[in-house]
Amino acid sequence: MNSLKSLCLAALLCATSFAAVAHEYEVGELHIDHPWSREMPPTAPTAAAYFIIHNKGASSDRLLSVDTPFAGKAEMHEHIDQNGLMKMQPVQFVTIPAGGEATFAPMAYHVMLFNLKQQAKDGERFPLTLHFEKAGDLTVQVAVQKEAPADKHDMDMSQHNH
Repeated sequence: MNSLKSLCLAALLCATSFAAVAHEYEVGELHIDHPWSREMPPTAPTAAAYFIIHNKGASSDRLLSVDTPFAGKAEMHEHIDQNGLMKMQPVQFVTIPAGGEATFAPMAYHVMLFNLKQQAKDGERFPLTLHFEKAGDLTVQVAVQKEAPADKHDMDMSQHNH
C-alpha cells in the first residue's frame, strides 16, 4: 500500500509541475498557448511577453491592444529587417487569420512592457489582458522563466535589447 501512495504522490507532483509550466487560455474561437516572459535583470526598465494565438474559427480576428498592471505601458511590437538591420517598431494591431495563428516570439511580434513596477523572477506570473476585435477581452497569466520554452515553433532564443 505504501508503494501505491508513493506512486500517486509522484503522479500528482508531475501533474502539478507540468501545470505550472504549460498553460493555455480560450476566448471565442481563439486559443492562447503558454504566455511567457524571461526573468528580468534587477535593473531592467523593460521586458517582453510572448505567446501563440491559434484561431480555430472560420473568420479572422485582430488583437487590438494589450495592458497589464505590471507595467506603466504595454505595446505590441514587431521586428523588421530594414536594409539588413533588424529594427523594432510598434504595431497598431495583429491579425489572427481564420484557421491560422499569430506567433509572439523573440525577434517577431512581441509585447513590450515599459516602466516595470517590479522585476519578475523565475516562477512568478503576472496578468496581461489581450483586447480582441471580435473575441473580446481575455486576461492571461504570463509565466516568468529563466529560459525560453524549447518547443515553440523553433523560436529564435537569442536575447535582444530594446
